[in-house]
Amino acid sequence: MLSTEYQAGVITLTLQRLERGNALGSELVEGLIHAVEAAMADPAVHTLVLRGAGRHFCTGLDLTDLATLSDGDLLLRLVRIETLLALLWHAPIRTVALAHGRTWGAGADLFAACEQRLVHPDTTLRFPGAQFGIVLGTRRLAKRIGVDAARALVLEGGELDAPQALALGLATQRVDTGVDTASQILARLAPPLPDSATARAIRSATRADCRDTDLAALVRSAARPGLQLRITAYRARLLAGVA
Repeated sequence: MLSTEYQAGVITLTLQRLERGNALGSELVEGLIHAVEAAMADPAVHTLVLRGAGRHFCTGLDLTDLATLSDGDLLLRLVRIETLLALLWHAPIRTVALAHGRTWGAGADLFAACEQRLVHPDTTLRFPGAQFGIVLGTRRLAKRIGVDAARALVLEGGELDAPQALALGLATQRVDTGVDTASQILARLAPPLPDSATARAIRSATRADCRDTDLAALVRSAARPGLQLRITAYRARLLAGVA
């Protein structure tokens, strides 16, 4: 479900739920939270790489058991995803996301939360949360691409390809399909600062702490009655090809 590789100060976390497009189920989210916290606490780690195995980086929230979930169950799942996203956004180490294929929903938020955001040519990105009444990651997206562009992308439920993501600044670099290993990926990036304490201090000084605000926005939106029904309706539209 999640593999971890360590090499010379670099932790690579690979999502491995190929049969579900690496969708974020509870177990995977908790595994990611634990792994990210461990990487941040390790003074020898300067870079965290996120990637997905199979055809897609991450297709979003896992809806396999949607019919059995209550509004409260879904709210908890979304809160834990926001916890993960906040960890990445405020990480004191360099975070790198390598996207390919579908990078949708919470998967797109995962991508946007990282400091360096690399896309394969086949990457597509969607932020559909507003289509079922959820405010998740919108402020962070606005920081990446600007308020007007973020608002339009979220409200209209549009899809971005790799060139569009690069043009907006959502992606920071394109990588060729053949660039697969962590060492090849990192070779395309600037080397990390030699002084890890300084790097951590710079990241802290340049990132306002809005964790409470972001969490409150999510909870207010998800606490509105009918969350399960809204997601069910959205999923039906998606399967019908009209979302």
